[in-house]
Amino acid sequence: MHLLIPAAGVGRRMGSDRNKLLLTLHGQPLLAWTLQAANASPTIAWIGIICQPDDRFDILQILQVTPLETPVTLILGGSTRQASVYNGLQALPEAAEQVLIHDGARCLATPDLFDRCSQALQTCPGLIAAVPVKDTIKVVGDDGLIQQTPDRSCLWAAQTPQGFHVAKLKAAHAQGKAAGWTVTDDAALFEKCGLPVKIVPGEETNLKITTPEDLSLAEMVLRDRP
Repeated sequence: MHLLIPAAGVGRRMGSDRNKLLLTLHGQPLLAWTLQAANASPTIAWIGIICQPDDRFDILQILQVTPLETPVTLILGGSTRQASVYNGLQALPEAAEQVLIHDGARCLATPDLFDRCSQALQTCPGLIAAVPVKDTIKVVGDDGLIQQTPDRSCLWAAQTPQGFHVAKLKAAHAQGKAAGWTVTDDAALFEKCGLPVKIVPGEETNLKITTPEDLSLAEMVLRDRP
């Protein structure tokens, strides 16, 4: 299985002027935790890190001090996540037929989650890791008034990894680029193209590190792990 890690963003909501994946969690950069989990997954055979030129030196430093057996390639990022993943798809090895895409900010994903997504992708063209929504969700209008309360039994919170057959995802990205679609994840492109996306149960601890509070929660999760 091939893995792409979009890592080309900036941690503005973290109150940082640098890539948040370079911030430290339990003595290691966030990106290092993600890489070690992917490296420990027996299904992952290749890793591509999509990054900006300004972060390239720091990421190479992380790779030097993080023992990895899985080969890693650095790929030039784009101006948006969508553009970065597009670049990543073009940089995949020619033999790649399936790909997992995992946000580097979800640094607590386990090797087991990567493996389950890899295995599920053998029976479907697209999937996302997700967890059932526990809270009651309200749809609110511009006037601040509640418009709708959807049935939460049908609601899932999307995570990553998201997995796809490479040819189908490349075609979806090309169609989205031509049509000017703007999406927040690759599953949305699949959906817009009428392609099925399966849910794979994710992990409650698979947090996306976005704010300083998330970093504190991640510290607690790691303290409880063996």
